[in-house]
Amino acid sequence: MNAQQEIPAGRQAAVEAVGSKPVPGDLREFIAACRAIGEVRDVEGADWDEEIGALTEATAELLPNPPLILFDRITGYPAGYRVASLPISTHRRCALAFGLPVDRSKLELTRLMARRVSQAQQHPLPPTEVPTGPVMENSFTGEQIDVLRLPVPRFHARDGGRYIGTGDCMINRDPESGFLNVGTYRMQVHEGNVLGLWTSPGQHGRQICQRYWDRGRSCPVVVTFGGDPLTFLPSHTKLPWGVSELDVAGGMRGRPLEVVRGPLTGLPIPAQAEIAIEGEVPPPSEERRDEGPFGEWPGYYSGGTQGTGEAQPVIRVKALYHRHDPIILNMAPMWTGAPTHGLRLDAALLWDQLESAGIQDVAGVFVHYRYLIVVAIKQRYAGHARQAGMAVIACSASARNGRYVVIVDEDIDPSNLNEVVWAMETRVDPATDIQVVESCWTSPVDPRVPPEKRKARDHTGSRAIFYAVRPFLWKDKFPEVSRSSRDLRAAVVRKYASVLPFPQL
Repeated sequence: MNAQQEIPAGRQAAVEAVGSKPVPGDLREFIAACRAIGEVRDVEGADWDEEIGALTEATAELLPNPPLILFDRITGYPAGYRVASLPISTHRRCALAFGLPVDRSKLELTRLMARRVSQAQQHPLPPTEVPTGPVMENSFTGEQIDVLRLPVPRFHARDGGRYIGTGDCMINRDPESGFLNVGTYRMQVHEGNVLGLWTSPGQHGRQICQRYWDRGRSCPVVVTFGGDPLTFLPSHTKLPWGVSELDVAGGMRGRPLEVVRGPLTGLPIPAQAEIAIEGEVPPPSEERRDEGPFGEWPGYYSGGTQGTGEAQPVIRVKALYHRHDPIILNMAPMWTGAPTHGLRLDAALLWDQLESAGIQDVAGVFVHYRYLIVVAIKQRYAGHARQAGMAVIACSASARNGRYVVIVDEDIDPSNLNEVVWAMETRVDPATDIQVVESCWTSPVDPRVPPEKRKARDHTGSRAIFYAVRPFLWKDKFPEVSRSSRDLRAAVVRKYASVLPFPQL
């Protein structure tokens, strides 16, 4: 939506009526689907040491529609041992991952994703167990275990080591309730059979580990390092405690995820995964190691415990499995100018949560980078914008790691940063329309946390809410916009597409 464009009354029904396509069953099917729309580039001969990371970053930073990069013949490794970077860095590939039409706009796709996730949470599909699967094609135990038989990258010059755990899914089960959690946590290779595990305070996987440690026991885990996007995306999204990401993944794809029972842990291993391990996380009092540093998603070396005296847990690898010609899924974070997500699932979740919280007439939700959340509403009453702004920082999808919230009118497309900045420039009075909320939830990797708060493990920070809306009490007297209508712009773009190289929406 652009200026002078209002949400049609029947839009929600129209959006929900859009037809779906088959969801890719594994990472290879997804890559094939991306290749069919011309969004895959093959790179041979790259070095695992920094070069994969640098080329991935440059591609995301410099190209408006960065392709999925499939690295092969990596230095020191045989052909077929591959790394896939930037799998969902365009909204068209996000659409493919969800089985949605690729010709929809970013905002429409975010809405469709929200509906898909909502339906999956209401009607989850638990995994179905199968005797075996492709992930078990190669099996290593005991002295055979060496995760560095795989082309594990070191992404940045000051990284403390090679990181296999970026696009990973760690599965563990709560010993009290039986809740099966799946989470994405970074994992450094300390040795061929020992991985570092870094999890932020409050993460469900860490809580489950702690319950084992409190009993003096190691926590059994399964970790995958390459899978289809619809298994990975719930893994690094904030879902409520007790909601299994595997069940949601099944609900989103419309069929149960096939899993193999882990021979050592009894935990489910996604059968179509590229690479998996079984292992255990011993109590930190029994074994822990320095971890990092690691270039984190804010674009700084703001995490890691090297030299801090706060060593982190480890995973003792008891078995390694992988498919023939395995693919590591690279989702290593980069600075925000090199985005890895064309669309963010947390935006879809937030849209649904805002409506569930009773926020009326939400016209759009979009997350730019990681720290900027934009919500468009059609104002219905005085205080509506303030209610929406406060709800954003309260909803679980956006309660953590934010910095700025911008509330805009329904004529602003929240996915269009130019329009958002225009609204901030012309509809915000800095004296009355910027609200600062203190002591909000952040994380140890937030570079703006002061040293004294970091030392005290006070992982909180401030959030700023910009109310970039026409003042409700005199919005009818606000000057009219002077832009061409959305319909006219769309018509002339179609008419002159052969003359002017307009980008895809």
